Amino acid sequence: MPLLETNFELTRALRAYTAAVGSACGAGHESCTVDAGTPASAYIALDGRLPRYPDRDVALIWDERFGWAMAVETHSAEDLLVVAYLGHDLLARPEKVARFAANVLAGRPGLLEPPQLREAGAHDWLTDRLRPYVTELLKAS
Repeated sequence: MPLLETNFELTRALRAYTAAVGSACGAGHESCTVDAGTPASAYIALDGRLPRYPDRDVALIWDERFGWAMAVETHSAEDLLVVAYLGHDLLARPEKVARFAANVLAGRPGLLEPPQLREAGAHDWLTDRLRPYVTELLKAS
């Protein structure tokens, strides 16, 4: 499959998965962004604040190497500050990600060290596992 087509399929599948997670968390699709590069990643802006960072916005982030994490925005052009990782479930069901986010927002910690779940790349594998979310999204439309 040509690279352009592969990137389109991954982008579409990752958008569908991220939309499902965002919906489970109470965030609209406009709060979600994806990047089908290597490593593939996603970002979901959330409402709420963390007790330790009451003046900073929070987000769920996903990376194909580490899975889901909760992060806070910084006050500068620095990277997001990761405060907790979900764990060893790279493509966790949306409801599980939502529970993780709710727990972290309530002050319950997650994993502090990033789990090394896989090497970046092999996007055909990732696309295949995310494709059911595209089907679900199309059915809901």
